[in-house]
Amino acid sequence: MASIRTTFTLDEELARRAKKLGVNVSEAAREGVAGAVRAALARSDREAYRKHPEHPDSFWREAEAWGEQ
Repeated sequence: MASIRTTFTLDEELARRAKKLGVNVSEAAREGVAGAVRAALARSDREAYRKHPEHPDSFWREAEAWGEQ
């Protein structure tokens, strides 16, 4: 997977504690961004489903019945 460089600001005390505890800040940032993206996608999917819910479709009922014969 290709990567890009980015810069962000981190609270000084948090950075100090991370360093003291041996936290890999880059890895933690990647995990945090990945989690935020997953959460945003889930919200987007739920909102799209709320706006356009699925409805029963006779085509699939007939296709399922055909497969059982």
